[in-house]
Amino acid sequence: MQYMLLIYEDEAKSGKATQNPAYKDLVARHWAFVGELDKEGVRKGGAGLANAASATTLRLNKGAYTVHDGAYGESKEQLGGYYIVEAPDLDAAIALGKRVPLTEGGSLEVRPLLNMA
Repeated sequence: MQYMLLIYEDEAKSGKATQNPAYKDLVARHWAFVGELDKEGVRKGGAGLANAASATTLRLNKGAYTVHDGAYGESKEQLGGYYIVEAPDLDAAIALGKRVPLTEGGSLEVRPLLNMA
């Protein structure tokens, strides 16, 4: 079964500036993790996301869409990226999730993907 590992972190912790040492360290840890997943043959996809300020949110209300600048969320954490992994069950997916590099206070959502075929 495939699972999505959704990474939520406070962008201010790593700065999202490519020259920021904390950001560079986090990116290096993610590349190392990608290498581990690839060696184990469980990574099916994934990507980092541009910062939340670059997002656009569409909201459907009474049959009409409104377009809003920025990510929609009342939270200090932003969706920063995701991995799609293959795991035999939720426990195995959680074990993989515990290995994802996070900044202090970050969180990771583990969610099964629906088979749409």
